[in-house]
Amino acid sequence: MAYINQLPTEAPAPVRLGLIGSGWMGAFHGESIAQRVPGAVLAAVADPSVESAAAVAARLGGAKVTADAADLLADPEIDAVMIASPARFHASLITQAAAAGKHVFCEKPAAQDLDELDAALAAVDAAGIHFQIGFNRRYATDFQAAKKDIAQGTVGQPQLLRSLTRDPGTGSIGHAASVPAWTIFLETLIHDFDTLNWFNEGAEPVEVYAVADALVEPDLLDQGFLDTAVVTIRYSNGALAVAEANFSALYGYDVRGEVFGSKGMVQAGRSTETAAVRYTADGLSADTPRLNVELFREAYTDELVDFTAAVRARRDGTEPPSGLYTLTPGAADARRALAMALACIESVQAGGPVAVGQKAVL
Repeated sequence: MAYINQLPTEAPAPVRLGLIGSGWMGAFHGESIAQRVPGAVLAAVADPSVESAAAVAARLGGAKVTADAADLLADPEIDAVMIASPARFHASLITQAAAAGKHVFCEKPAAQDLDELDAALAAVDAAGIHFQIGFNRRYATDFQAAKKDIAQGTVGQPQLLRSLTRDPGTGSIGHAASVPAWTIFLETLIHDFDTLNWFNEGAEPVEVYAVADALVEPDLLDQGFLDTAVVTIRYSNGALAVAEANFSALYGYDVRGEVFGSKGMVQAGRSTETAAVRYTADGLSADTPRLNVELFREAYTDELVDFTAAVRARRDGTEPPSGLYTLTPGAADARRALAMALACIESVQAGGPVAVGQKAVL
């Protein structure tokens, strides 16, 4: 038997991405692009701390480095950008990227108030670029399995929903004094809000009632620090939801979601690293994840695989694959979750329920 010679097929040009922000999350996104996303290239890294940008670029294969994001946005070789800068710069960078014709992946939140977000999203719409917000839980295998059940009607009409985030800790938070005000809503629970909105797709959050306190670091409450929060949410289809967060779970990183409906219930997430449980004379034990990039490593990668595929489809004039349910979190999802976070801030300040969509003053 002889080999059959075949003409080589030309591989599609890689999607070239620029990274804005080389801190903890930015560096991990850069690593995902450089090492785990097929057909993608980390082309440039921008950060005012050029030493940080250079260190990330050197570790990941030698991308171009600049201290100014404008250099990256002006580069004709770059197809899209990943925005992982501090949140206060997100809206401005989205607007600038849209003006430059670059597709945008942005870490949450996309802005810090609705006016600046609406302006940024108007620029996205006018430019016709692809926009994706970094709600990575949608890409976790178990959350997708739960969403599939919901979309297929397995649990019936959603009636009660729950989502929680408990960050790992030691019983104290060493950097608490430097945590920006309202972080628990704008950067932590905003993930839970998107999860609940996604699980209850088609309904709108209409009212929230948020209660928050500093139970881990009570001495910092007077400085505006909050480390524990519970939010109840009322949806337009009558469903009720609860979202909760705490910044110091001694047992590890714990993220879970649940939908109870007219036909049953589905749950997603677990507080253990694997399903393996030890049974010994000391009792039961299991390994638990201690970092977000441990618990959601594949999800962080898959959200960028999805983003890269969408950018490639736009560039090459093809259609990205469609599925049973909406996956990619876009502009409307970014706005809906931010509106909920801002309403929570107002609820804490007012001490009562607040309609979603009202503006909060930070």
